[in-house]
Amino acid sequence: MTRILVVEDEPGIALGLEDDLKIEGYDVEVAADGITALRRAREGAFDLLVLDVMLPGKDGFDVCRELRRGGSKMPILMLTAKAQEAEKVLGLEIGADDYMTKPFGTRELRARIKALLRRVNGGDGPDQQHTYAFGDVEVDFRRGEMRRSGHAVELTPLEFKLLGVFIQARGRVFSRDQLMDAAWGHDVFASARVVDNHIANLRKKIEPDPSEPRYLHNVRGLGYRFDG
Repeated sequence: MTRILVVEDEPGIALGLEDDLKIEGYDVEVAADGITALRRAREGAFDLLVLDVMLPGKDGFDVCRELRRGGSKMPILMLTAKAQEAEKVLGLEIGADDYMTKPFGTRELRARIKALLRRVNGGDGPDQQHTYAFGDVEVDFRRGEMRRSGHAVELTPLEFKLLGVFIQARGRVFSRDQLMDAAWGHDVFASARVVDNHIANLRKKIEPDPSEPRYLHNVRGLGYRFDG
């Protein structure tokens, strides 16, 4: 699932953006100040940043500048209430990929986000990645298939969904509760043991040595992380 960090200090706008993008199928996190935004952008494995210019603590220009100086290539869409051409030019010069002036329509924002994701990933929105390979494993999301060393491996629907969740947010630590919501759904209860059993079964199918995982790691006290 494509992860988007929205940085906006006006609660009403932030909530509206969060709700709209979640409806579109994105995994959305919100930050309300520049310092938090910079920290989360560096550690959160996001696919795109929607960044307001006027922020407490550290403004959007500084956040963008510091991310680019640190080597981040994450797409950045900047938002501002000001329409001065100089601000737009500055934002693009320091590394922003696109720029929108408030007020803006949500339809246009969604279109800009999809265009940025296509440009970077060669896809179109939350499911832009059709195939993914790691080690001797290849996953085809369009066909719902996994192959290992060229041979088909049968996954249960839940195993395939879990693998997709990990691949689309590789490097991110998921708690068991988050995995339950992502794979089973918000209205279905699954115990922590059930989640652990599915992870163990998935490891048997993707790991060279399930007892010494190379890709699907347990993060003590937090959950699981995929590093494929």
